[in-house]
Amino acid sequence: MQWNAASDDWHTTAASVDLRAGGAFSSRMEAKDGSQGFDFEGVYTRIEPLRLIEYAFGDRHARVDFEDTADGVRVRVEFEPETTFPVETQQAGWQAILDNFARHVTARA
Repeated sequence: MQWNAASDDWHTTAASVDLRAGGAFSSRMEAKDGSQGFDFEGVYTRIEPLRLIEYAFGDRHARVDFEDTADGVRVRVEFEPETTFPVETQQAGWQAILDNFARHVTARA
């Protein structure tokens, strides 16, 4: 909840994670002004600790790879886009969330 937002005017108001194959996850993202919001939920399909997370959400799938590099850990997300918004908009949103995650873990280090 501390980093899961694509922009400063959105936030995650609730989240749950059962990080194991077959475990469920969910989060509620809302505009801070209360004008809109949505739920994001799914099931983890494959977990390889410190290396890989795969999950299904609706009829779509995503994969998160973690790779040690000389500069730290590289996180790469691949996802099946939905059809409502342009792929570029979706990529920018997911990248913004990853950037927030990077700032969060760097500040805690």
